[in-house]
Parts: sequence; C-alpha cells; structure tokens
Amino acid sequence: MKIVIYGLTITSSWGNGHATTYRSLIKALARKGHRVQFIEKDVEWYRSNRDLPDPEFCTLRLYEDWAAERTTLMRAAADADAIVIGSYFPDAIAMTKALLDAGYGPLLFYDIDTPITLAQLRQRGATEYLDASYIPYYAVYLSFTGGPALRELEHRFGSPRATPLYCSVDPDLYRPVAPVAQYLCDLSYLGTYAADRQPKLRQLLNGAAALQPSHRFIVAGAQYPKGIEWRSNVQRMIHVYPREHPAFYSSSRFTLNLTRDAMVEAGYS
Repeated sequence: MKIVIYGLTITSSWGNGHATTYRSLIKALARKGHRVQFIEKDVEWYRSNRDLPDPEFCTLRLYEDWAAERTTLMRAAADADAIVIGSYFPDAIAMTKALLDAGYGPLLFYDIDTPITLAQLRQRGATEYLDASYIPYYAVYLSFTGGPALRELEHRFGSPRATPLYCSVDPDLYRPVAPVAQYLCDLSYLGTYAADRQPKLRQLLNGAAALQPSHRFIVAGAQYPKGIEWRSNVQRMIHVYPREHPAFYSSSRFTLNLTRDAMVEAGYS
C-alpha cells in the first residue's frame, strides 16, 4: 500500500510525543512492505532540534506554507491507498477540506491526543486541528485512547468507525542497556511540561528530593517555566534524544510516569 501521513512531526522529538510514535509505527509498516510518505510543516522549533532529519523508512516532505504549496501537497495523496491526518498537524482542517473536495480517500484521522481533543469538542465543537463536522467523513478514526471514548466518537460525533491505535514503541531501540554515568540517579522523570502534571511532579519527585537530600533526582523535558524551584539534588535536563532513552531509563533505580488529567479520566491508553 501507499500511505500518506500528514502529521505534526517525525523529524524532531523535541517537546512532543508524536515523533517517536510515528517513527516506530512507520518503521513497522515499511518492514511489511508498505510505502509511506510523511508530510510535515517546517517550523522553527523543530527545525532547530531535528534528531531524525532523513528517516530511512519513509519518504519525507517538508513544507513551509500550505496555501503556496497546496497543489504539490495534494498531489502526494492523489494515488494513495490510505491518507492519514494526524492530530496537531498545523493545517489539518484546511487539508481535510481540500482532500474531501477533491474526492481523495480513504481518509483517516489519527488522534494521538484523544482525551484532549474530546474535551475541546465537547466545549466548542472544534480544536485547532479537527472540526467536529468533518468526523463523519473520516472512514476511520484511529484513537490513542480506547474504551468509552470510541463510543462517544461514534455516537455523539458521528464517526463511522472509531478504533484504538495505541502509542507505538520500537523494540529495536527500547530495551535494557548498560547504565550511563550522566543519567545515574535514584528517581527520574522524562516528560514535557504540562500545567496539570506539575503538581504531581512537585509532590512525587521534588517532594521526595526534599526528604532524601543525599539521593539524586533527574527531571528531563522541555518547556518548563524558569520560575519553578527545584531542590538542589534535582538535576534538570532540557531534552533527552530518543536514542538515549534506553540509557536514561536503565540508569535510574526508579522512574516516574505521570499522565495528564484528561487522559487519567479517559483511561484506556
């Protein structure tokens, strides 16, 4: 099959969880003989932090301006066996309308942020990347979240088929490795800043650091406000590249996993 994916990013893992999911998923599709083209908007914050600028398992197309490059971007999907629009793709709504107007398909939506999406759909009927009125026109709604969220997408928002496609992991990369000195610690946390996660992180990691001043703690991730006060035995790392994740996790006695409130409420992810 020829599969075209319009997604947030595959080239940069900085400040997002989409890149690692797309990489492992598309790598597996390529191994099964499918041809995948990934189309990504070329934005500065990813351009400055690209850790996979030329993926070997898919064809990459970077673009700068949807209106100026619309014809070329549409041409990529003309003969596709499946067209996927990903959540947080910057021009998702405009692209969806153009693809529907052209009669291209089948068109699928891949939501790596389903609980966040649903919360906004309930409040105002749209997000920056999805208009509720288009949901019935996606042949399949691929959801990061299973369970009741799928029924809501079908019964309330009219999806003809909502099915889970959970986060992907690359077994070639994510496996135990030897500890690395720079990541040695007693408790680690790896995640981009989110306001609703911060109280839990403050309690469970910064609080633990206060109780155990002789122990070492690491918080790795982007976009944390400068005003956050970390204990002196908490080391901050702005970014850990995916190729370093196995060493990061293998070097800490324990690691902390925190989930955003909407995802806790939704479950099944």
